[in-house]
Amino acid sequence: MLFSAVFLALSLPLATYGAETVLGVFIFSRHGDRTSKSTPPANLTDLGYRQIFTSGTYFRNRYIASNASSRIAGVNSDIVKQSQVTASAPLDTILMNSAQGFLQGLYPPVGSELASDTLRDGRVVQAPMNGYQLIPIQTVTSGTGSEDNPWLQSSSNCARAIASSNEYFSTSDYRDLLANTSDFYDSLTPLVNATFSPDAISYKNAYTIFDLLNVASTHNASLPTSPMFTSSTLARLRTLADHHEFNLAYNTTEPIRAIAGSTLAAQILQGLNNTISTQGKSKITIEFGAYASFLSFFGLTSLTTVPNTGDAFYGIPDYASTMTFELFTTADATPFPAVEDLRVRFLFHNGTTDEGSEPSPYPLFGQEATELKWADFKVGMNKFAIGSQEQWCKACGNSTGVCVSAAASTADTGAGDGASKDSGSGLSVAVAGVVGAMVTLAVILAAEALVMLVAGLRVVRKKKVAGSDVDSRMEDQTKGMDM
Repeated sequence: MLFSAVFLALSLPLATYGAETVLGVFIFSRHGDRTSKSTPPANLTDLGYRQIFTSGTYFRNRYIASNASSRIAGVNSDIVKQSQVTASAPLDTILMNSAQGFLQGLYPPVGSELASDTLRDGRVVQAPMNGYQLIPIQTVTSGTGSEDNPWLQSSSNCARAIASSNEYFSTSDYRDLLANTSDFYDSLTPLVNATFSPDAISYKNAYTIFDLLNVASTHNASLPTSPMFTSSTLARLRTLADHHEFNLAYNTTEPIRAIAGSTLAAQILQGLNNTISTQGKSKITIEFGAYASFLSFFGLTSLTTVPNTGDAFYGIPDYASTMTFELFTTADATPFPAVEDLRVRFLFHNGTTDEGSEPSPYPLFGQEATELKWADFKVGMNKFAIGSQEQWCKACGNSTGVCVSAAASTADTGAGDGASKDSGSGLSVAVAGVVGAMVTLAVILAAEALVMLVAGLRVVRKKKVAGSDVDSRMEDQTKGMDM
């Protein structure tokens, strides 16, 4: 069965929030519109910059502004207080630039009056760029270069996750679609043969082919108008790409395939728990990542089973999509509420968020309620959260680098079943980056050498990328496939 490519109009009604106080939020966002992965290096476009800035502005108006609709208790409205905001993104040009654009909308320039200092001698010094606000962005090594690589597990470095995703290529579902869509993909050859070799134009590369033509449909004015490329063609390409990527990102019987969602779950717990442990001093955590984390998380939290959403949570989220977790209370917020009075609400929005298209709440873990007690939310997330280096190493089956000591420490205890044993905190942003990088250092160095050999020393005309370049970047994805 093919899943719908376009997110349906989600029919769950917007909740009417009573007398409640938002104490903190965790926001996970996809990047804005970019150039194609088939023509690296990919870059954030001006359209993408606008999308992500618009989303940041929306969240400012929802949580931060003095007249915000759900203003976070005690948050600074104009001049950012660094201790209240934590932002992070992988070492990836598109994701890092998207984070910067989002933060510009979240805390825009404050103007010359607020952004000035009076020195001891009476001189007044104004900040540059009309009071542009500088917000640090933590960098994580996991996810490095993910937007230049078409293989969904390219940056996970998790051995068992990579093996699990590759198993999809041995399933009857994959084989049937590969055969049944052969004529369809062959018909697209005149549109993509400057980028893909003939044997690569198939369902095997469903996402990359869709990505190339989807970008072209937005930015390439010279794209030929013909019966080969219509809106229905693009819709079918997206449907096939959705199905292809969801099956690489999640499998009910092999949760390790969803490693991106598991580590994200731990980071969400950590972000919200920081709000609790600091008695509300830490208020906003923002993280940027790729669509694989969305798809994995959708599967792990049973969002795919939510009634009246069609196939919405099976599809690749659009650019600038967001998942938001609100920590709130209906009790007195001063002093900071007791843990038993804390609640969590999950909201999702597909694509750029603005005043005319806002996030909607959805129930997690197969439940009906869209509001969960903090304790229940924590239990649900800890069922699959990868919350420590030791658990990550054991779950992924990695035994090199920093995982050498982790493997030794768990050899006799049987610990590390993949679920976080911590009562509230998850895998830290720093650990998430270090684990992903160090456990496969040799592989990373080899990959860098391969990139230099295949791409870095070649000059490719902008209007044409040799098919052999794209094929070589698909090597991991097709490894072990019986074609």
